[in-house]
Amino acid sequence: MSTPLLTSPLHARHEALGAKTAEFGGWSMPLEYAGSGVVKEHTAVREAVGLFDVSHLGKATVSGPGAADFVNACLTNDLGRIGPGRAQYTLCCDEQTGGVVDDLIAYLHADDDVLLVPNAANTAEVVRRLAAAAPAGVTVTDRHREMVVLAVQGPRSDEVLTALGLPVDQDYMAFGLGAHAGHEVVVCRTGYTGERGYELLAPNAAAESLWDALLQAGAEHGILPCGLGARDTLRTEMGYPLHGQDISLDVTPVEARLGWAVGWSKPEFWGREPLLRQREEGPQRVLRGIVATGRGIPRPHMRVLLSADVPVGEVTSGTFSPTLRKGVGLALVAATVAPDAEVSVDVRGRREVFQLTKPPFVEPSVREV
Repeated sequence: MSTPLLTSPLHARHEALGAKTAEFGGWSMPLEYAGSGVVKEHTAVREAVGLFDVSHLGKATVSGPGAADFVNACLTNDLGRIGPGRAQYTLCCDEQTGGVVDDLIAYLHADDDVLLVPNAANTAEVVRRLAAAAPAGVTVTDRHREMVVLAVQGPRSDEVLTALGLPVDQDYMAFGLGAHAGHEVVVCRTGYTGERGYELLAPNAAAESLWDALLQAGAEHGILPCGLGARDTLRTEMGYPLHGQDISLDVTPVEARLGWAVGWSKPEFWGREPLLRQREEGPQRVLRGIVATGRGIPRPHMRVLLSADVPVGEVTSGTFSPTLRKGVGLALVAATVAPDAEVSVDVRGRREVFQLTKPPFVEPSVREV
C-alpha cells in the first residue's frame, strides 16, 4: 500500500481556493490556484506580492551546550560568519563523496539553539545523520509537523507585513520575532524567488488565522496565493538549485558552483576532504545556465549537445520564463565546454539552440534595502 500524502495545516484553505494539488516530497501541496494559474501567480510576485504555503519544508532544532559549534562541524557553510538573529544557506554533504544530501537554511538563535529548515523529502535523513553524530548534551529534534511556513514574496511584501505589525526592518538573511493571535512568529528576510520578501514560521495553531490575515492585508496590493508551479518558475529564473534535480548525492557543491556556501577554511565539515580534492583538481562537469535563442523550452533530462551532435551534458531544470518569454534552465555540462558556448538541446527530437550563461536570468531584488 502506498503511504498517504501529508497535508499542510492550510489544506482546507487551499481546497476552498480551488487549488490544483500535486505530490511533492511526500506532501500534497498546491500547484496553482483556480482563477489565476502559474503565470499570473509568477507575475504577482515579480510586480506586487504573492503568498506561498511552504509548510512541507522540514523543521528541526539542534539544542544544548555547543549546538552551534556542532552544526558548524557538520554542515558546509561557516556559522562563525554570522551571529544570533541571522540565517545562512548551507549544505549537508556526504562525508565520503561530498555529494549533497540536502541544502537548507540554518537559523542561529543562540550558541545553544539552531533551527534548520531542510527540504521536505530529505528532513528525516538530515535529522538522522545529525542525531547519529551529536555529542552528549546536544539534542536533534524533528519538528517537521509542528510549524507552518509561509513565504510572502514581492516588492509589496513590506506593506503586507507592516499591516499585521510584523517586523520588516531586518537585513537580508536576518530574522526578527513578531506575534500574531498570541503566537510567536519568526520573520526572516529569506525566500526562493529572487524578490524582496520574507519567510514566516509559526505554530500550526496560528496557520489559518495568519494565512487569512496576510491575504486580507495584501488585497489592496494585489496579493495572490501562489503554488509550487510559480515557485519553480521564479526560482529557475534566479538559477536557484533544486535538490533532486540540480544537486543531489551525485552532484557536489563544486560541480554545482556552490563553493560560496562552503567554509573552505574550516577545519571540519562533512565531505571536506573529497571537496577540497575536487576543487584543487577541477570538476569534470559544472552546472551552467542555459537560455533559448529560439522557441525551445528545456526540460529535465534533455541532452545538451555541441556541433556534430556531440553530447556534453544534460538539462537538470528547465521552464518557460514568464518574465523573459523564453526558455531558461540549468544543465550539468562538461567543464571543458566554454561557459558562454552556444549549444543545442534535444527537445523531443528537435535541435533547439541555447546559449550557456551565468544565472540569474532576471535581475534579482532580494537584497534591496
